[in-house]
Amino acid sequence: MIPKIPQIQFTHLRTWQKGDEQALAEIANNFNIWKNLTDIFPYPYTLKDAEEWIEHTIRDEPNQNFAIIVNGKVAGGVGFSFKAKNYCRCVEIGYWLGETYWGKGIGSHIVNEFSMYIFQQYPEVFRQEALVVEYNPASRKVLEKCGFTFEGTMRKRFLKNDRLWDISIFAKLRVKE
Repeated sequence: MIPKIPQIQFTHLRTWQKGDEQALAEIANNFNIWKNLTDIFPYPYTLKDAEEWIEHTIRDEPNQNFAIIVNGKVAGGVGFSFKAKNYCRCVEIGYWLGETYWGKGIGSHIVNEFSMYIFQQYPEVFRQEALVVEYNPASRKVLEKCGFTFEGTMRKRFLKNDRLWDISIFAKLRVKE
């Protein structure tokens, strides 16, 4: 279980659960969220999409995707995936928040706690990566606040709405103990 975040009262991470489907569909069905994410995240986001996602995460071993809960309500999601074999000590993280939760510092707290959780739970992981599309400066700020370092730009790497966009790559390395 991921620990609660002490700085923001009533905010924590937990596994996705049966019963989250309706709340997930309602908050995720937002064009402004979708435009910052890969097309694995559908738009419009339907109840069927939410049901399939929650089923998928329940089957995950180990669980790599978590619900962000604010004041008892589903507010977004965060997760990670292991990179291909040659990158076995690296994970890519991703996160999103419902638009009503933007600008409140929740993203920074969640990403910071989640990053520490990954390093604690997976001692073999040496590097965490996150990608940010050029028109999402808020996500860039979240990563910088959480100790991720800008490493470069992949030009014309992200296709959204029939247009190619640049992607920035950020990384955080395990601190040697």
